[in-house]
Amino acid sequence: MSADSVTLEIKWGKETLEYSGAPAAGVKHWKQEIQDLTGVPAERVKLMAKTKGLWKGVLKDDFDLGSVDWKSLKPPIQVLLMGSATQVAAPTNKTVFLEDLPPEQAAAVEDPSGLVNLGNTCYLNSVVQCLRAVSPLRRSLQQFQVNSSLGSNPGQAQSALMVTSLRETLQKLDSQATAVHPASLLQATRVVFPQFAQRGPHGQPMQQDAEEFFSGVLTTASSVLNKPEIIKAGFENGVTESELSGADNLIDALFGLKMKETLTCDELPSSDAEPPVISYDLHRKLVCNIQGGSDMQSNLNVSHIAEGIQLALEGKIEKHSDVLGRNAMWTRRQRIARLPRVIAVQFGRFYWKATPDSQDHAGVKCKIMKPVAFSSTLDVYEFCTEEIQKVLKVSRDKALAEEEDRINRKLKGQLENGNVDAMEVEDKAKEEEEVEMDDELKSALAMSMEESLAPVGPGLPENFQGIYELFAVVTHKGRDADGGHYMAWVKADNNSSGGKVEKIADTDVDNEDWYVYDDDEVSPCKTEDVLKLKGGGDWHMSYLNFYRAKK
Repeated sequence: MSADSVTLEIKWGKETLEYSGAPAAGVKHWKQEIQDLTGVPAERVKLMAKTKGLWKGVLKDDFDLGSVDWKSLKPPIQVLLMGSATQVAAPTNKTVFLEDLPPEQAAAVEDPSGLVNLGNTCYLNSVVQCLRAVSPLRRSLQQFQVNSSLGSNPGQAQSALMVTSLRETLQKLDSQATAVHPASLLQATRVVFPQFAQRGPHGQPMQQDAEEFFSGVLTTASSVLNKPEIIKAGFENGVTESELSGADNLIDALFGLKMKETLTCDELPSSDAEPPVISYDLHRKLVCNIQGGSDMQSNLNVSHIAEGIQLALEGKIEKHSDVLGRNAMWTRRQRIARLPRVIAVQFGRFYWKATPDSQDHAGVKCKIMKPVAFSSTLDVYEFCTEEIQKVLKVSRDKALAEEEDRINRKLKGQLENGNVDAMEVEDKAKEEEEVEMDDELKSALAMSMEESLAPVGPGLPENFQGIYELFAVVTHKGRDADGGHYMAWVKADNNSSGGKVEKIADTDVDNEDWYVYDDDEVSPCKTEDVLKLKGGGDWHMSYLNFYRAKK
């Protein structure tokens, strides 16, 4: 392949375009030609490499295209284009230049701000951008005040410093249009968690794990965001003590999953002499098990997030049996006994592999590349205890009855207006009977709703059905678990089109607006781009998914 002219295969939404250009012409020239090809303004053209050997992240204007060894790349050379085509209309108002606006107004007009990479800090940047979208956390952080008494407790003082730095970083992201330097948050993180200050053999900051940073933030925040007024601030509609059920801080009230674990002895499954061992614990995430845990699970092929979560909630352990007087195999089964507002799901992509034959190290951290699909929603009904399922079922049955009633009434109206084929008229009596049955069912459900039902979690919407919507994703690119690159993909607050949201082809899924945060580079994207982050190659793949209760 000649470096004088190269041909790219550009993936742009549902389209695949072919573009030929000379590397010597430069990035800005390429963007101008792509504008002519697609209608996407050159300043909003964001190009990300899908073929290995090109550039990292979003192609920057000052990148030297001549530095790429084009001859070694096998076609097709694929890149991803993110950006929407726009039509320029004649201005009706006085032109106001962005540089003339105050920083707060400029930040509101521009795309969201990114975070500067301070040396392998993409793990921190990606998680912060996802936490930025958690409104209850933002409200509670505004209420947090550093107590002077914390000075007598160094650990608490350090935690307060980290939480304050997080709040200030989020405020800067909202108030300025340019990228934010998270130096204070990074410094506070390294004070609380010294392992994040590790450096490589050449003195460079080492890459860290995004999930470990996320868990560290939650642990730190839970120790200081524990005042009643702080917890209350996170829930705009209030929260009762029974809903909290042991969550004595904002983090556990917002992210906490109360888990019920049941252990049953395999050799005495139905014996009263060895009753099941039941315990409760509080988790702050669910795990999607990809490779299986026990020998019985290792041959299972996990292809969807729901399968991986189910796999992680069940397994086998060896435990002492008082009846048998020896160790035996027990079946472990976990179920959710209290639901949170936000659910974080970690894909178990990284694992430790022992290397006994190596003289350099005892083991290496490896990455599982296999694809695991996920949807724009997550139904947790099957992962809940029977008590929680009973409450959710009332709302689910009510919603189902209302939907059936709506469909039946629509069909009845079509019959009356003569808009239905004559062959369907003979079914009219049957349909009316079904409508009457639906009305009876609705009455019964209404009576059920009047009963006193136990809450399923703090601050959850009325008539909650156990459905969560995806709003943020942290992805990892690269085969090296201790290297690679993290990015954040976060759903936009509002649909930029202002009209009806289009569906993803051949589905009922809304193709909503999202942003991808590649450190200080921020680009628009769509739901369909996010759902492709399932893995299976060298492209970015989901590592942390964030879901919020769907209203």
